[in-house]
Parts: sequence; C-alpha cells; structure tokens
Amino acid sequence: MRRLARLPLVAAIVPVLVGLVAGLAAPAAAQPRAGATKKPRKAYVVDRVVAIVDNSIILESELAIRMTPYEADVEGIDDPKERARRLEKLRGQVLEELVNEELIYQAAGDARIEVTAKEIDAAITDIRNQNKLDEQQFQQALVAQGYTLSAYRQDIQRQLTRVKAMNQLVAPRVNVTDDEVRARYDQMVRRSEAVSAVQLSHILFTLPERPTEAEVTAAKATAADAMGRVKRGEAFAEVAAQVSEDPGTRAGGGELGWIERGSLDPQWEGVVFSMDKGELRGPISGPTGLHVFFVSEGKRNEMKGFDELKEQIRGDLRRREMDKQTQTWIADLRKKAFIDVKL
Repeated sequence: MRRLARLPLVAAIVPVLVGLVAGLAAPAAAQPRAGATKKPRKAYVVDRVVAIVDNSIILESELAIRMTPYEADVEGIDDPKERARRLEKLRGQVLEELVNEELIYQAAGDARIEVTAKEIDAAITDIRNQNKLDEQQFQQALVAQGYTLSAYRQDIQRQLTRVKAMNQLVAPRVNVTDDEVRARYDQMVRRSEAVSAVQLSHILFTLPERPTEAEVTAAKATAADAMGRVKRGEAFAEVAAQVSEDPGTRAGGGELGWIERGSLDPQWEGVVFSMDKGELRGPISGPTGLHVFFVSEGKRNEMKGFDELKEQIRGDLRRREMDKQTQTWIADLRKKAFIDVKL
C-alpha cells in the first residue's frame, strides 16, 4: 500500500497509474510540419488501483503478489469457467484481507505504534530458520513469490505493526475468568466420559433378501436360544463358533475387533455404544439377517486433572475470545472508514 498525503480525497486519488512512453516532446528541429497529422500518444497501464481505504490505496501489483500462493491450487481445475470463477472469488477474498490489514495498519499509526529495523531482522531470521533456508535459498523463495527483499521487509514491517496493534488495542478487551475455565473443563470431562471405542463380537443369523414372516420368526427363535446359552454361562465365542452363519468371523468366535465411534451404521451405533462391558444385546436387524452383539471391552478418553489443564484451557479460551474481539474491532473500523473496492 502507498500512503498518500492527507489531501482532499478527490484530489488525492489517481485510479490508474500511466506511463507515457511514446510521442514525448522532441527537439524543436524535429517538430512536425504545419498541417501534418499528429500521432496519438500511446499510454501503457503499469499498475492499477484496486481499492481505496481512506487516504491510502491498494495496487493491483500488491494483490497479485498476495495471490501467488493461491494460484497453484486454482490451476488444477480443468474447467476454464470454473477456474476463472474460483480465481475471481479468491481475488475478492484476498482483497478484503488487504483492506482489513490496511485498516489495522492505519489504526496502529493513529496509536503511534512502531516497529524497529531490529525487529524486522529478527522476524526474517526466524522465518528463514523455520523453513531451513540459507540466504541464497531465501532470496530464491522471495523471487518465486514475486517479492524483492525490500518489498518483503516492508510487508514484514506491516505484519508486525498489525500484531502489535492487536496486542495493544484489542487484547485488553479480552478477559477469561476462572469460572469460564472451570466450566470448559467440566464440559470436556463430560465428553470424555462417553465411550470412544468398543471391542465387539457378533453372531449372525442370515435371512433372504425378502424373508417370509415364518423365516423371521424362526431366526428370532434361534437367536434367542443362542443368547440364552450365553446368559447361562457359556462363552460368547464358543456359542458364536457353533451357531453363527457369518463365515468371515465364525472361526474367530464372532470377533469384529475394536470399533471406533462413528464407523458403524447410525442405527447400530446407537445400540452398540450404549452397551456396557460384558453386555449382550439382540436380535438386531441388519441387511443380511439378525445380529446378536456382545461388547467385551470399552475405551473412554482419558482426562488429565484440572490443575494440569487449566492454563492450556485458559489459553484456548483467550485465543477464541481474541478472534471474536478482533472481528468486532475490524467491523467497527470498516464502519468508520471510506472504502472503495474497484475490482
């Protein structure tokens, strides 16, 4: 963004920056003869204003640089119309981000928030270290994203300024109480008490695709007999090995293994995950017949104590509240600003 002098708005804005590169005034001796036809001067658009934010402008070249990381994703779309639609949508979203960033930067200026060259150097060093880049690799990465080092330093300076602005102007609005931390922990405990996985076995009694009433009645009677044997003390696996009609699990005593919550048909999940360890339930209708289920083990999520988790929870709540307050603050800045998007 290029900040303009605080002139009246109409006088300050130049929508298109133009370089007049042909037809410039020549020496007097080379002037055309009287009556000769003048060739029109040729104008080239070298950049364009895509948004005005109060007395600042955002250039198309700045938007293009910010768009670079997103363009590779869009290039993978085969349909040209869909690719163009997605690209235009992304341009609008990225430009909105640039407008919001400019508003924050202006608010930082009004609050006299500054970033030093030493802070910019430290940030760039951190970025290089995180990405394991030497100086040459770092320079190549900048070029690949359309940056010069000078432009990148300016971008980092603006980013750090915005971070400082939010820490000084927004963070004081964020307050997380001890009661809120405790309430969040209690909610996490309640969720962790739910069974997350069960070790499940079954016995299957097959039925044809369109069974008769007599076939269903006979299958239910056979299932009831098998359940009775288990309730009287026989091992479920032994009964399953003798009577189950599922060839894939019969030899293993009907064992299906550990079943995670969310991996079963919803109709069955409501039944299975409401069962306690050692519980037998059935017969339950399925696409291939009737099932008798047995849960031999259950897993619950383990929760650490409140004292061990409270600071982590407080940090999570602060981040959520910070995001909320930041959105509210930016919305307020937008209401007070003059914004003209020219896409």
